[in-house]
Amino acid sequence: MNIQPAVNHRPLGLTVAIVTLALDQLVKYTVTYPLALQSRAGEGIEILPIFRLRWLENRGVSMGFFHADTDVMRWALVGMTFLIAGFVGIWMWREKARQDVAALGLVLGGAIGNIVDRVRLGYVVDYADLHFGEWRPFLIFNLADAAITIGVLILLARALLLRDKGAKTETLK
Repeated sequence: MNIQPAVNHRPLGLTVAIVTLALDQLVKYTVTYPLALQSRAGEGIEILPIFRLRWLENRGVSMGFFHADTDVMRWALVGMTFLIAGFVGIWMWREKARQDVAALGLVLGGAIGNIVDRVRLGYVVDYADLHFGEWRPFLIFNLADAAITIGVLILLARALLLRDKGAKTETLK
């Protein structure tokens, strides 16, 4: 009997999380200091006709919900996002599927990147403004937000596609 040992994808997940965190903090440092985006007021820096760097101090969470105006609210938000990041880290640690581990690494790295901002500054630095004329499909966001969104979309797509594939196999038997 040849039993294959379970493959451990934890190093991949940790690497994705660390790289995501490092890139997020590097870009936030760049827009904050060398580019001095905060001092450019509302104009920002046009990169492409549909993409501009614009300074935003995000004191809430996704889409401005749960706005943290006081220190108590700020630290409650830090605590809540820290618990969510802990849950994602445990899930990543236990997950067996390589693609899910990588996706969870994106979510974890992005979450920690935003937690670091909130602890250090009291807000999250957002700067990416994707727009088509006056229409903005997203609020101003950052690399951490994009990593979280992409990671969650990968997890959802894999869950839906793999579940459907499994259901089809069951009906064929």
